[in-house]
Amino acid sequence: MKKIIQTPKAPAPIGPYNQAVLSGNTLYTSGQIAINPETGELVIDDIKSETKQVMENMKAVLEAANMTFDHVIKTSIFISDMHNFSQINEVYAAYFNEETAPARETVEVANLPKFVNVEISMIAVK
Repeated sequence: MKKIIQTPKAPAPIGPYNQAVLSGNTLYTSGQIAINPETGELVIDDIKSETKQVMENMKAVLEAANMTFDHVIKTSIFISDMHNFSQINEVYAAYFNEETAPARETVEVANLPKFVNVEISMIAVK
């Protein structure tokens, strides 16, 4: 059985998908980009601010499912320029304990929704 997870504290989907789906004890999130959910505007002033907004959006989705970053077992990071990797990683690292951090891949892609620089999705288990 699946349960749709939605919160106004994260951006509304911009297509035919949901913010996350809970199946049993496993949460599958959709990718989050740096849309400020209060204003609907992109936060793309610099890559660190953009990444922080993405992680805050993801935090809101996790909280809507009564989870935290401690529950995350896998992340996927899509970036438009691998030269931004270290700055993205610096912000991302602040949300996880290094010793128990999830598995992850980081992939450079040609384009992302709304032509942002970073998109992150997660899988979490309670």
